[in-house]
Amino acid sequence: MKTDPRIDAYIARKADFARPILDHLRAVVHAACPDCEETLKWSSPSFMYKGKILAGFAAFNAHATFGFWSGSLVVGKENEQLSGMGQFGRLTSLDDLPPRAELEALVRKAMKLVDEGVKPVRDKHKKEPFTVPQDLRAAIDASPAAAATFDGFPPSAQRDYVDWVAGAKREETRTKRLVQTVEWLAEGKRRNWKYESC
Repeated sequence: MKTDPRIDAYIARKADFARPILDHLRAVVHAACPDCEETLKWSSPSFMYKGKILAGFAAFNAHATFGFWSGSLVVGKENEQLSGMGQFGRLTSLDDLPPRAELEALVRKAMKLVDEGVKPVRDKHKKEPFTVPQDLRAAIDASPAAAATFDGFPPSAQRDYVDWVAGAKREETRTKRLVQTVEWLAEGKRRNWKYESC
C-alpha cells in the first residue's frame, strides 16, 4: 500500500463521525487498486493510478464526500446531480455508502477507464439553464423595444441581465436594476455594454 502521511494527518484532524468513513474508503480503494498512490489535490486526499486521478474524498463539519474522477462514467448518469458532493451525496455514516464489494467493483471500473485512456467529458462552459424572473419578464415585455432586444440576444447575454437583477440584495436595488435593464435593452445594449470595444 503506497500511503502518504499527509493523508493520515488529514484523517486524524477530522470529526469523529468522518474518520471511520475515510478509513473505510481508503481501505476499499487500496484493496481494489493495490497500485494506487495517495496524494493531496486541492488540499483533499486523492488516489492516483498510472499518473491519473482515480478518486478522492474530503470531510467537512457535518459530512464527508467521495467521488470518482470519471464520475458519471463509473457510477452512472443518474448520480450526476450529486457531483458537487461526489457521486454518493453527503456521507454522515458508513451506512450512506454502497456495500464494500460494490465499491471495490466501482474502483476496478474506474481503473479500467484509466487503462483504456477514457477521459471524463468536462464542459467547462456549460451552465445550468436559467429562468427569467417574472418581474423582469413583465418589465421587459412592457417595452416592445426592450423585449425585441432581449429576445434577440443569445442566452449568455440574457443570463447577464438575469443574474444582475437576481443578484440584488435589497428590493430597492432590484427595482433600480429592473428600470436600468429595460432602459438599456430599449437602446439595444447588452448588460456590459460599457466594456465592449467600439
